[in-house]
Amino acid sequence: MCGITALLLADHNLMASPELHEGLGMLQHRGQASTPGGYLDAAGIVTCGNKGRLYQIKGNGMVRDVFDQPKLEQLIGSMGVGHVRYPTAGSSSTSEAQPFYVNSPYGIVFAHNGNLVNADELRAFMDQDAHRHINTDSDSELLLNIFADNLQKTGKVRINEEDIFTAIKGIYDVCHGGYACVAMIAGFGIIGFRDPHGIRPVGFAKRQSPKGTDYMFASESVVCDGCSFSDFEDLKPGEAVIVNKNSTVTRRQLVPNASFSPCIFEYVYFSRPDSIIDGISVYKCRLAMGEALADQVLKKMGPDHDIDVIIPVPDTSRVAALQTAYKLDITYREGFIKNRYIGRTFIMPGQAMRKKTVRRKFNAMSLEFAGKNVLIVDDSIVRGTTSKEIVQMARDAGAKKVYLASCAPAIRYPNVYGIDMPSPHELVAYNKNEDDIAIALGADKVIFQNLEGLVASCEKFNPSITKWDASVFDGKYVTGKVDEAYLAHLESLRADGKKGKLEDLQSPETLGLINFNLQLK
Repeated sequence: MCGITALLLADHNLMASPELHEGLGMLQHRGQASTPGGYLDAAGIVTCGNKGRLYQIKGNGMVRDVFDQPKLEQLIGSMGVGHVRYPTAGSSSTSEAQPFYVNSPYGIVFAHNGNLVNADELRAFMDQDAHRHINTDSDSELLLNIFADNLQKTGKVRINEEDIFTAIKGIYDVCHGGYACVAMIAGFGIIGFRDPHGIRPVGFAKRQSPKGTDYMFASESVVCDGCSFSDFEDLKPGEAVIVNKNSTVTRRQLVPNASFSPCIFEYVYFSRPDSIIDGISVYKCRLAMGEALADQVLKKMGPDHDIDVIIPVPDTSRVAALQTAYKLDITYREGFIKNRYIGRTFIMPGQAMRKKTVRRKFNAMSLEFAGKNVLIVDDSIVRGTTSKEIVQMARDAGAKKVYLASCAPAIRYPNVYGIDMPSPHELVAYNKNEDDIAIALGADKVIFQNLEGLVASCEKFNPSITKWDASVFDGKYVTGKVDEAYLAHLESLRADGKKGKLEDLQSPETLGLINFNLQLK
């Protein structure tokens, strides 16, 4: 999963880099996979100054690691593009830190969130027909070069908005998958567009300034809110928005009959609760998930259950757990204290590292567990690493019984649209029923939300969305072109022991702009 942003300031004498940096900080949750002893996540900013001159800083590490004040001051220019990532398809090499850049045609900078499901055939086309060299395994570089190749076909010295729309329409015609993209053309402006199914989120907002109107694109509305932008609008599926250097906005839905199917896991886990995505408050959605989960608890355990206390797994499940407790009229308590400086475990490479990290990440307070029957609420259960350790921690803290409830259905299928949980064999629910999962996790009982309840929790806040990408729950991939052969190929790229190798981490920077990257020791 990644976070993207782009900014254009009406006052060309100002620098975009401070607010791009601030925006990336607010998107860090979408690009955090750091592990003790190594960096798999990455961050980057490219800005455009006078005469179309581009300036870049990017590298492996979290936003706070890659940037400091002197480096931000080197990012000259009133418009720019920013990106945070943790690696999914491809490797975790520094050379795959975004944004990417090509000098021909016109000087294009590009950042992307998502994953293509037909990348191999597109790479073959780039090599054999377009004669463009793809230097990394990143889908983002592939999308950039397809865009560049389409613009090259105009043969013009200077392009206009119509040419850009035509080039993006060419992307939609051949690129299958989930992708939200931002781009910048040197001296021209910034661009945002979203895949024809709207799987990955992106929107834009505006802000009045003394010299005119500033514009910002971002993966989540919270970035625009935090930077004092207003009137946030989600891009429609198959829509492209162009903001030129004079702050003139041109937008067009290039796939008018798009089948809108946003990723439901954004609401379960990835997005911040203070974001509004596709007209849906993530916070309200999680409250509704908590109510729906309470119904499942009553269905599975009956009104005469013996639950004494409900405790969330921080942080994402807090909102839902609170509402579950309210509806069931059961005491809610904070029993796990989280170390905020440990990254997410289910996206960490290697099962052994995940197990070690869970105990460093959480501490169970015995006074909330001792002698009690505890219902632990989590947003989802993926590999089960965190869940198994948390159940054991609750027992070690003195709990009599430990029940585990998930706000999401059982995850039994890989995600192919940019979330790193690919291998079915690594999923704790793979080929297991709820009783088997409970045994695997060491819990007295495991309760999952059903898919109907999850969909209803989201859909009630925007009834116009009638179809969702819920592929991790039901195995139905809305874009097509996902077969067993593709899933096997993806598993070979992403499974434990096959990603984040030392030689990838130490790979030299890709050729291109001078990189003022902070060297991480």
